[in-house]
Amino acid sequence: MSIPPKKKKKIISLKWQYTLYFAGLMAGIVFITIFLSSVFLPKYYEHARLKTFRNTYDEILKKTEESSFEGDDAYVARQLDDLAMKNNLSIVIMNEESDLVYSSRSGERDIGMVLAGYIFGMPREPVMIDVIEKNDYYEIRKTSSMNDSFLEMYGKLDNGFSFLIRSPFESIWESARYANRFYLFIGLLGIAFGSVVIFFVSRRMSEPILKLSDISKRMVDLDFDARYDGSDRNEIGLLGNNINEMSASLEKSISELKTANNELKRDIEKKEKAAEEHNEFISNVSHELKTPIALISGYAEGLKEGISDDPESRDYYLDVIMDEASRMNRLVRQLIGLDQLESGDDVIDMQRFDIYEVIHNYLETAKMLARDAGAEIVFEEKNGNYVWGDPLKAETVFANFFSNAVHYCKETDAGKLIRISFENSGNILRVCVFNTGDAIPEESLARLWDKFYKVDKARTREYGGSGIGLSIVKAIQASIGRGYGAYNTEGGVVFWYELETK
Repeated sequence: MSIPPKKKKKIISLKWQYTLYFAGLMAGIVFITIFLSSVFLPKYYEHARLKTFRNTYDEILKKTEESSFEGDDAYVARQLDDLAMKNNLSIVIMNEESDLVYSSRSGERDIGMVLAGYIFGMPREPVMIDVIEKNDYYEIRKTSSMNDSFLEMYGKLDNGFSFLIRSPFESIWESARYANRFYLFIGLLGIAFGSVVIFFVSRRMSEPILKLSDISKRMVDLDFDARYDGSDRNEIGLLGNNINEMSASLEKSISELKTANNELKRDIEKKEKAAEEHNEFISNVSHELKTPIALISGYAEGLKEGISDDPESRDYYLDVIMDEASRMNRLVRQLIGLDQLESGDDVIDMQRFDIYEVIHNYLETAKMLARDAGAEIVFEEKNGNYVWGDPLKAETVFANFFSNAVHYCKETDAGKLIRISFENSGNILRVCVFNTGDAIPEESLARLWDKFYKVDKARTREYGGSGIGLSIVKAIQASIGRGYGAYNTEGGVVFWYELETK
């Protein structure tokens, strides 16, 4: 039963989230402010007006102490006019004979008639009165008629004069409406301007988070080269440093796990193959050593018996003996290395390294071989090919392929050519070594990797080959669980091996 792919969640950018949150918060504050002002601002204005009434009453008391309002006292009248206009009040004062002694210029025309009606208990029109505050000198009250509503202070001064101070409620409500409109206008401007500012601020704040997100995504793909290089001295900087440390720790742990995993695989397989490989090893060694031992023995007996007395012949015999001894020594060393690989005694040190750099360094030391053979090397440079494996073993595999390519390279229409190239396929990198020359028979392609198998035995012996170089390739690739092979192509042969990139 196949598991359906997990649905990918839609990602919303942090800068847009911050902008929307801020705009929503600002809008909420503005509308809450308008609501509270609608409910409480009229009461606040009413409270403020009451205070203004009391202060105006105190001022009137002082003025009446300075003037009896008899005759032409224009100075005091001007002061009371200024007081009324400053506080937007209507003020009227009557003496004990109910004669009008003062009426503010900003007041209503008939406010004197209203005060006279209160004095004689005969209001001009039906009025509803709601007393807010009352003492021996005055009372403050709300009055409502069919057409208007007022806040009034009515009472007597110390000299017995009656007074009336009035302010229409409409002005209080109108002030509250203007204030609410102003708050709304300023609030909308604040939301618009603040949203633009927070958009750019949040974009700057989200940039390091996006970097961290990209680094974590690359870590999911087992790419540990990415590092957070921000200089933030806050929680984001701390998180970036922690991710860097985690990346290094994960790379080390994966390296150790891959090494341990390869060791475990080899341990499982080596017991099953140990007996068979041991027998095959003894048989092949015996076969390969037979020829050089016979040559050494034959030429040594010839020297002992004095078959060739001239110095030139003796030197030839000695050269043959030394060459065969060197061949045997090289063969024994290769066999020991191969046996260690196949038996699992040679530990594969799994690392992440640049295979291009390994091959480039090897070619710098081995290019003389190709030059002596008259072959041109074409290296398709491709920096940054990081792979998992044992760098020394990877170089050994390449060295065997390159050595074969040099010795078997032949002249064609395109000349003698050795080409090293790379092919990527998913998480696998394939290293290819091509040389111009004769094709390998199809029936021999599969047996190339067998120990001591030689397609052209005479040619192999001619350049000193032992017949186990490709067997070493096979053992190394098997130890890391990666592929290898060879195939014929137009104008030559390609040998290849694979390494894991992740």
